[in-house]
Amino acid sequence: MDVKTVCLGMLTDGAASGYDLKKNFESTFGHFFAAGFGSIYPALSSLADNGLVTCEHIPQDGKPDRKVYEITAEGTAFLLEALQDPAPCHKVRSDFLATMCFAHLMPSKQIEAVLDNRLEDCAYYSEMISDIEANRMDDWPPGQQFVAGFGKAMIAAMKKYVEENRHLLSEQTHIKSATG
Repeated sequence: MDVKTVCLGMLTDGAASGYDLKKNFESTFGHFFAAGFGSIYPALSSLADNGLVTCEHIPQDGKPDRKVYEITAEGTAFLLEALQDPAPCHKVRSDFLATMCFAHLMPSKQIEAVLDNRLEDCAYYSEMISDIEANRMDDWPPGQQFVAGFGKAMIAAMKKYVEENRHLLSEQTHIKSATG
């Protein structure tokens, strides 16, 4: 699923600005789908050009107009069609895992810092999901509740794996010589 389709899905909850959607990508979607302004705004522009959303310009004092997007009937139909895929891809793009592939080229202290930061991220996302569960999840559709629970389970598994296996990286020989 691409950013445009996820934006359409978010807009089924009501009209929102690009900034509002960015906040959703950072919070509710933060543990499984990353998107920044550089992909959100072009996606919204494309959706508007294709009649899948409308855009209302709301004047603001001393600032550019606030653009608020709302999904159209065509956008809803497009989203529902996109949701028909019975085997959506579950791919993971992880800078953390890519970095760990090359841990043998890093000093131990740097590896430890990366692992510690990963554990801090796990704690952050775990707390974020727990806050969502405690404060806002009662009125969420079952699918969103499922995703929050899935995220919580994945984060717990990642934390456990890093804690139980970090020794594999600290026991290795680091920084291979560039000359061999």
